[in-house]
Amino acid sequence: MNTLDEVLNAVLSRRRWVVTSHARPDGDAVGSVLGCVQVLRAMGRQADAYVGDCVPYIYRRLPGIAELRSGPVDATQYDGVIIIECDSLQRASVQGIAGLFSISLDHHQDSIEFADLNHVVASASAASVLVYRLAQRAGVAITPEIATCLYAAVLTDTGSFCYSGTNAQTFSFACEMVLAGADPVAIAHQVYFSNPAAKMHLLGRALSTLRCEGAISWMHVTRADMISSGASELDCEGLVNWALSIDGIEASAFFREIEGSRYRVSLRSKGRIDVARIAASFGGGGHSCASGHVIEGTLEVATDRVLTALRRALEVVS
Repeated sequence: MNTLDEVLNAVLSRRRWVVTSHARPDGDAVGSVLGCVQVLRAMGRQADAYVGDCVPYIYRRLPGIAELRSGPVDATQYDGVIIIECDSLQRASVQGIAGLFSISLDHHQDSIEFADLNHVVASASAASVLVYRLAQRAGVAITPEIATCLYAAVLTDTGSFCYSGTNAQTFSFACEMVLAGADPVAIAHQVYFSNPAAKMHLLGRALSTLRCEGAISWMHVTRADMISSGASELDCEGLVNWALSIDGIEASAFFREIEGSRYRVSLRSKGRIDVARIAASFGGGGHSCASGHVIEGTLEVATDRVLTALRRALEVVS
């Protein structure tokens, strides 16, 4: 693994940067990318933010979001790419970055060293913490705009400070962002109280399928549910947390039907079960408390395979 000083030296030795993250970006991905772009610009670098997929509606008021690009990248216009909390160039889903000098900033415990420089700190509560540390090392002052992006990132990636990785350092970082100008109330309202009506209609359909078995819960939506509610795949973000919120539940799964007789599965845990390990067994990944993957087959087949894995994991910790 590379040190933060090595990352800083690489940034300073190159002037034009792409900043990106994984496909289907979540709050940490969006906030960290936008914050990192602003940090690099404060260092006198040219920096542009790219994402491979649409940004969820609840993050579309973050500072700098209007400049977010979708690609492809003209590699002749850049000297390097910073890829945040992503395990490969391919998963970023942004065309044109493969030939650029690359830096990976990640906080996933199972992070893969795929870039020219790889700085991974598994103890960090969110990738935005690493962006903040880079800014500190470079002597960049944290503006209210940067603080807003980085606070939104840690708020969402810790599940509103609920996941097991939340600790004193998490709150210290959040405090620093608030002191720098982030408005925690406004950000919380943006993230949790600005959902489109279609998402609420979809939630109703999902909750109508809710099932519980001991400490495990699960629910699903079909493609027909998505169409009838007028929802997009972005509206599925966070729905699994409703199943997890039940008293006595330790882990939850949310199944969304996608094309090709497949299901996209979102897994959540209250901390006792490492759902990242389960997702990895199906070719996915994520955090120990929040992860996901795609599985082929009918709903019955997908449910049976995932629930079997969850049951085994629960037996181990019981």
